[in-house]
Amino acid sequence: MIGFHSLSLGDREWVTHRMLEDGRQACEYSFANNFLWSDIYGVEMAKEQGCLIFRFQNKKMRYYTIPIGAGNRKGALDALLETEREKGGQLVLGTLVKSDLEWMACHYPGQYSAESNRDDYDYVYLTQKLSTLAGRKLHGKRNHIARFKDGGNWRYRDMMPEDAGECMRLLDEWKAAESENWNEEMENELHINRKALRNLADLVLDGGMLYKGQRLVAFSIGEPLNTDTYVVHIEKALASVQGAYPMINQQFVLHNCQDYTYVNREEDTGDEGLRKAKLSYHPELLVEKYQVRFHI
Repeated sequence: MIGFHSLSLGDREWVTHRMLEDGRQACEYSFANNFLWSDIYGVEMAKEQGCLIFRFQNKKMRYYTIPIGAGNRKGALDALLETEREKGGQLVLGTLVKSDLEWMACHYPGQYSAESNRDDYDYVYLTQKLSTLAGRKLHGKRNHIARFKDGGNWRYRDMMPEDAGECMRLLDEWKAAESENWNEEMENELHINRKALRNLADLVLDGGMLYKGQRLVAFSIGEPLNTDTYVVHIEKALASVQGAYPMINQQFVLHNCQDYTYVNREEDTGDEGLRKAKLSYHPELLVEKYQVRFHI
């Protein structure tokens, strides 16, 4: 029987090492991502045969990650299968990538079914393109940034842990502006934004803040995902300020992502407006993710 426990900040170093051993490009393969969403998805973890396994629980089902890291991956998954058999349950694995399906086909042929959901695909961009916004296709982004810069009365600076209060007030402004459209997903987003701000230093996250005049109009938070990809977990701006979103996007990349080839800006969760916005930056690739159900 595999023993799971709630995710804590003390697990960060061990979890991060296991994830770096795999070097996956999906945004879920970050300690911070799982810690921030742990209250909402009941995230738990286990150490099994040198591998990391996450367990999640939503309103409909319980599911796991495939064993992560350089340990005995098949042995760990066999143990997980046995644990679910003893419970009389069905083993469901989530957030698998293409290389995982190839591995599964070799080790468990005919024992599972797999499906994907376009809403979960991550958008990955070339850092250079997000930095320069060069070319005809991104002309509109450059125009919005030019309007934001009109008058020269703006500045960008790194976020410090003591800036949490100021950023919280921007979140309050965002909530007030969206009050007529407010829903459960927005409430969850607000929760993880606040949690990230409270735990910025402990999670070793980078943050950046954008001002127009003396007013904070946007902030962003992210971290390295692997050796060639940086992930942006949070980006929040006041939509009423023209150019604030493209400006914080570009400035954060310029200040934090230059040592990485790619920038992962996570999924769109099926939101049509968000999908349109992410596609408008012309991603280099989409990270496809899969769910697997074992026939047990």
